[in-house]
Amino acid sequence: MTEHNHASTAAIILAAGRGTRMRSDIPKVLHPVASVPMLAHVMDAAKAAACAPLVVVSAPDMPEVAAVARARDSHCRIALQATQQGTAHAVLAAKDSLADHTGNVLVLFGDSPLMMPDTFIRMQEMLSRNPALAVVVLGFYTDYPPAYGRLILDETGTLHRIVEAKDATPDELAIGWCNSGVMAIRGSLVWELLEQIGSNNAQGEYYLTDIVAVARKLGYQCAVCEGAQDEVLGVNSRAQLADAEAILQDRLRLRAMEQGATLIAPETVYLCADTELGHDVLIEPNVFIGPNVVIGDKVHIKAFSHIEGTVIGNGASVGPFARLRPGTGVGEDVKIGNFVEIKKAQIEKGAKISHLSYIGDAHVGEDANIGAGTITCNYDGYKKYHTEIGRDVFIGSNSALVAPVVIGAGAYVGAGSVVTENVEADALAISRSRQTHKDEWAKNFRKKMDEK
Repeated sequence: MTEHNHASTAAIILAAGRGTRMRSDIPKVLHPVASVPMLAHVMDAAKAAACAPLVVVSAPDMPEVAAVARARDSHCRIALQATQQGTAHAVLAAKDSLADHTGNVLVLFGDSPLMMPDTFIRMQEMLSRNPALAVVVLGFYTDYPPAYGRLILDETGTLHRIVEAKDATPDELAIGWCNSGVMAIRGSLVWELLEQIGSNNAQGEYYLTDIVAVARKLGYQCAVCEGAQDEVLGVNSRAQLADAEAILQDRLRLRAMEQGATLIAPETVYLCADTELGHDVLIEPNVFIGPNVVIGDKVHIKAFSHIEGTVIGNGASVGPFARLRPGTGVGEDVKIGNFVEIKKAQIEKGAKISHLSYIGDAHVGEDANIGAGTITCNYDGYKKYHTEIGRDVFIGSNSALVAPVVIGAGAYVGAGSVVTENVEADALAISRSRQTHKDEWAKNFRKKMDEK
């Protein structure tokens, strides 16, 4: 058994930067990609690669970063970087949080939401297989190098040093090997190497990239693990946020189709990172799926629907132009039709809400039929109230159910009714003005208007 195994690798996630180029009051790492904060993506990938513990390095004036991190992983540790003096300084801020940790360390960035667990695993394996290695750097190769640091390799392919783009010579700038910033560092050396990094540069900061030169000077080897360019994308602007969104959406759509869903126009469907789809799901164009959505087998999501916080049972049909809000449960074979909005309601098996209705804070029993224009009046300006609709209930069109109210099993509600009292099972409730007729009123009205 090696001294360092995958489970003993800690992940330090740097998340202290405010991100001034984002021009936002929201800390940069909390901007969402596929409806999930960037920081959460990085944490999830680290956990999937068996990293433990996770340490998120934040700033004292960004408590919301710590809150999101702890909500994502209750075992996450928070380290504060009081003053930002470079990436090496940020990693050192995690030292006390890892006082009980003797394994290797993976250094990650909270603004890189596209990283894959397999990449972290490969870096850990490289470090474990070769005891002479002190540092493994994640790099990527491109024929058109952007403004990343360059990885300078010696004749044996060993990483010799990292040179920042602004400090590179023309020959060095022509090198296609670029530094992502992500590193795996041997646990027995990490703090010794970091503490020897100086700040003798124009910015007076402690750069993590200098760890390679420090390690080499002490006689240790460093190596490069290759990753994909789109995987290491760091987000520093709204434009780069959009780039990351596009890449991740492509991944999510491809995964959905590979797992048995049909997306008629994939480029128009937006998924959340946590979306769960069954097999033989059919999703029409222009559908948005937000967080916490689970869709069962053989579900049909029709065009222009918006879904979040919802569980949809097998065989259900939703849309077009439907909106399912958080707290919604849609049972098997339910039909949710066009321009229907559901909020915090459970719709049981076989029920139908076919068009132009709002059902909120409610329970709709099996095989109930909700007519067009039905509204559950659930809010009185102060509190929300519940509506209970039993199985096999028929609600006529253009009805208003004023909560709290119970419609018993098998009952009918006449069209146009305003229901303010409970309806007994199998009863008929009608609440509307009696229709009256005035003979020739319309004829006389038109004549009067025409004479003016």
